[in-house]
Amino acid sequence: MSRVKIVVTIGPGTAAPEALAQLADAGADAARLNGSHADLDWHAAAIAAIRAAAPGMPILFDVPGRKIRTGRLRREPSFRAGDRIVLTTAQALEAEDKVPVTSATLHQELAAGDTLLADDGQLRFTVESVVGQDVHCRAETAGRLGSAKGINVPGLVRQGELLTERDQQMLDFAKAQGADFVGISFVEGAAHVRAVREAIGRSGPRIISKIEHRQALDHLEEILEASDAILVDRGDLSVETGLRQVALLQKRILGSARRAGRPAIVATEMLHSMMESPVPTKAEVSDITNAVLDGASALMLSGETAVGRFPVEAVATMREIADAALAELQEALDQGHEPAASSVPQAMEDAIALICRRLPVTKIVAVTMGGYAARMVAARRPRQPILAVSSDPAAARSFQLLPGTRGIHVDVAFSRTSTDHIPRCLEALWRRGLLTDEDLILVTSVGYPKSGNRMNLIQTHHVADLRESLGWAAR
Repeated sequence: MSRVKIVVTIGPGTAAPEALAQLADAGADAARLNGSHADLDWHAAAIAAIRAAAPGMPILFDVPGRKIRTGRLRREPSFRAGDRIVLTTAQALEAEDKVPVTSATLHQELAAGDTLLADDGQLRFTVESVVGQDVHCRAETAGRLGSAKGINVPGLVRQGELLTERDQQMLDFAKAQGADFVGISFVEGAAHVRAVREAIGRSGPRIISKIEHRQALDHLEEILEASDAILVDRGDLSVETGLRQVALLQKRILGSARRAGRPAIVATEMLHSMMESPVPTKAEVSDITNAVLDGASALMLSGETAVGRFPVEAVATMREIADAALAELQEALDQGHEPAASSVPQAMEDAIALICRRLPVTKIVAVTMGGYAARMVAARRPRQPILAVSSDPAAARSFQLLPGTRGIHVDVAFSRTSTDHIPRCLEALWRRGLLTDEDLILVTSVGYPKSGNRMNLIQTHHVADLRESLGWAAR
């Protein structure tokens, strides 16, 4: 199994079952669908194709949220520096001389002199005036403004509801389609995450908060606590904070995520040259390597696999680079020293890390309903593969995003008053061939769970001894 996961964005060229199977074979671990593009019927068909081609692959449905984008344009305007262009919040626009945007309130939030950046900062505009719902701008750079391109206003604090009617529609769609994760753009704080959690319910998809502007940085710790995972969107983040800061901020964010035990995905232009070329640049190799060394749980490909010419080659290349970086990281971890624990789960993490270094443990089994034990063990980057076992099939599938982890669903009732379910889970793994007589396994779980009582149990077993002691016999 992959120890650093690869998330691939599915687009027109990769939504067919054969292409999806090729991406999985090349090393893809999770599939992302960008709700800003195409309609929900297309996404429903893509989800069905993913489930058919790679049924164990978790699906991330990216909800645009409060991110401002251009609408679907009948004519994509080209311009030179100094040309004038008009953006409008009028949603029923038919005129071709204005560019509609997805925000209904942007005209109320801008004033003359404000700077607008589009397409990950490639295009720059200065607001000259606001007339009604129209924002009149002067282009500071030459280029072309396409459909569904992101628009940033550095430092702008958005007004209005945290979730729009469109957000709710897309969240309902993601839940109905069985998406494993929803990605939320421009998360501002824990209240934003809680609003999404309330909208989808406790049984809904898990939440990946996208860190892409200053407010998220200011509230990073609370966002980490409220979220199931985070995504470092370096495109919008670099626009908000400046290109010179983005690599440093990536290190800071990944360090915080690692301490919180939350998976962190790094995204944006990781293999951008492979949109058109079958080989990466040396800078891209360095970028992926450093993201792994910084502690990324997963790496994401966007246009490279959605619309690029070499999607399979991009996945295979990323896998080779990530695995090479992991070998270096593992050596450093093996020689390093961990900080002192301050809680029972942290002490258990230390003990697990020590046991896995001192004994010839071949596999770690985390018996976990919601994933806490698997998440905390995976955050320590053990050399051994982690088998994360749950009686909840959706939870088990979501564990695939954790580094070095394989999520496994078992039809076993988990008990709160005994630990009898643990050997039953181990037997289920043995019967599936996931554990063999030769394995020395470390098992972690929680016994007699109550509030605040998490991951308080460690066992080590030779599987052959377990089989003999518990009377497992082939059926």
